[in-house]
Amino acid sequence: MTQSGAEQPAPPRSGVELRRSLGVGDAVVIGLGSMIGAGIFAALAPAAHAAGSGLLFGLGLAAVVAYCNAMSSARLAARYPSSGGTYVYGRERLGAFWGYLAGWSFVVGKTASCAAMALTVGAYVWPGQAHTVAVAAVVALTAVNYGGIQKSAWLTRAIVAVVLVVLASVVVVCLGSPEAGRLDVGVSGGAGGLLQAAGLLFFAFAGYARIATLGEEVRDPARTIPRAIPLALGIALLVYVAVAVAVLSVLGAGRLGDAAAPLAEAVRAAGVPGLVPVVRVGAAVAALGSLLALILGVSRTTLAMARDGHLPGRLAVVHPRFQVPHRAELAVGAVVALLAATVDLRGAIGFSSFGVLAYYAVANASAWTLSSAPAARVVPALGLVGCVTLAFALPGVSVVVGAGVLAVGAAAYGLRRWWAGRGSAGRGRATGV
Repeated sequence: MTQSGAEQPAPPRSGVELRRSLGVGDAVVIGLGSMIGAGIFAALAPAAHAAGSGLLFGLGLAAVVAYCNAMSSARLAARYPSSGGTYVYGRERLGAFWGYLAGWSFVVGKTASCAAMALTVGAYVWPGQAHTVAVAAVVALTAVNYGGIQKSAWLTRAIVAVVLVVLASVVVVCLGSPEAGRLDVGVSGGAGGLLQAAGLLFFAFAGYARIATLGEEVRDPARTIPRAIPLALGIALLVYVAVAVAVLSVLGAGRLGDAAAPLAEAVRAAGVPGLVPVVRVGAAVAALGSLLALILGVSRTTLAMARDGHLPGRLAVVHPRFQVPHRAELAVGAVVALLAATVDLRGAIGFSSFGVLAYYAVANASAWTLSSAPAARVVPALGLVGCVTLAFALPGVSVVVGAGVLAVGAAAYGLRRWWAGRGSAGRGRATGV
């Protein structure tokens, strides 16, 4: 299906569809809930450490790559409005293996990201019992998702509102402080530091994919998805630029790079220590919002892969009352809870970033096939090159582990295909065919 002619949206490969109940506003809120989360509270410090005064340039580069990915995802989601996102797009445009590899990258990478968000909640709420709080957060939000997509959308809307108020307070306090004046724009970290910062900051932009993975649950997806994705991305970019400028103005790149809790440190340096607890609560709420939307996205991709036989078929069941993939959600919740109880936060974030960039590389390659017109291929080409570049600019451990896990997934796919072919050949001999 790589021709560029008009096509009808591809239906789900099972007889049961999810309920289409989300409009543009709901989809934008879910995307914002995924993006404006713990990333902005945590990613600025390591990015500043890598890029120094080039932090804002790194943010801009991450936004350009994210924009290309968003446009490719929007075009593909309008053509294929079913749950699964790039798993479906890769399967339909590039072939079964590439769809599987995208789905594998997303499920594994974002499951690690779920654990990272849960651990962020624990670190802010109760540092001494971070793992226990993280597991409790996963259990609670899995129960919310089980109750239906509209309940999730309403909770996400409330979380986004709280986080935006907290971030606005940080911006106002920092820019209005007598200490503001340390903003330095340059490239002191060099090209390598700039690329690594962009890769780290891309983690904070990646949530718009959640809109695409919910393609089977939005009303009029051909119109809703292409509008919701760039809207969510644009709002997130404005928020990130304002926060980054405000924090840099107070702390400077050097002090920001060494901060364990950069936004809390910024308001303290601005002379308003009373706002620190509010920022900590805001960070925890933001991480909860990200975790909620992440569990939604991972469970929907799990549903799509189960429909196609790449994961156990039992995970493709849709609840007859709530019309959600309840078994997929419970399975994802169980795995995330296990990771949240055992893994390290830094390792989870690094591995997640590599997996997400691999996922979007497949999305851009899929969008490349939608049209043979050179102008239509510019954005997906830039997105593909950007994803590969940022992925391999990440810390070495993240690259090695991420590439290894992708290789394991590819090997599992090949083994399954070989086993299926062997079984078919055996049945053919038994019947004399």
